[in-house]
Amino acid sequence: MSAHEIDYAIMGEEIQCVEVQLDPGESVIAEAGSFMMMDPEISMETIFGDGNRGGGLMGKLMGAGKRLLTGESLFMTVFTHSGGYGRKSVTFAAPYPGKIIPLDLQQYGGKIICQKDAFLCAAKGVSIGIEFQRKLGVGFFGGEGFIMQKLEGDGLSFVHSGGHVIERTLQPGETIKLDTGCLVAMTANVEYNIEFVKGVKTALFGGEGLFFATLRGPGKVWVQSLPFSRMADRILSAAGNSGRKEEGSILGGLGNLLDGK
Repeated sequence: MSAHEIDYAIMGEEIQCVEVQLDPGESVIAEAGSFMMMDPEISMETIFGDGNRGGGLMGKLMGAGKRLLTGESLFMTVFTHSGGYGRKSVTFAAPYPGKIIPLDLQQYGGKIICQKDAFLCAAKGVSIGIEFQRKLGVGFFGGEGFIMQKLEGDGLSFVHSGGHVIERTLQPGETIKLDTGCLVAMTANVEYNIEFVKGVKTALFGGEGLFFATLRGPGKVWVQSLPFSRMADRILSAAGNSGRKEEGSILGGLGNLLDGK
């Protein structure tokens, strides 16, 4: 095992957090901003990238620079048990309502591909890189972008989803279609492609977008019920409408006028 062997406990229901338990000398890496709380014996250090790439300063800069392509920060944070004895803990929180998914990379061939904002934290030794989708259709119309994250190694990693998460194991040749934003993660052998919605009327007026994501097995996929982009769109849409209209008031605009709005 090259990655540190960590233990964990996931807590909460709608908005979850994960408590990672470290023995002396063990470390966990996390996205900037995901930290919640830690024991006094835990030390933290900000690093370029995930700290696993060699090549001196230039190698670290290249590794960190690639993270900019996925919309993430140049930096990550390493939390290490610096005490001399006992097991201590550090806790990380999901950024929005949903589920935290623990992934033992050793069980999935040492590699998981996930959406670019799904990664939360991982055992020190796990490499967080980028995965280019090779097909132009995926790149142009994939909804969540041409570039995804890849988690490589043999340790524990944690990703988060929006809403409820469904795990599907695809048999060889088995295919499922889903909204392009609903994919959280997949094993490396799953074939990911984009399919145009058939029918002009359905495509233009169906309200579900112009493209499906198609996933072909064999492999395992994790699907979320509430992509963050969809939730953000609903919030922005509600913010642009009057409160009375959204609450079903029969007065509508007249009610807002009476309120002085």
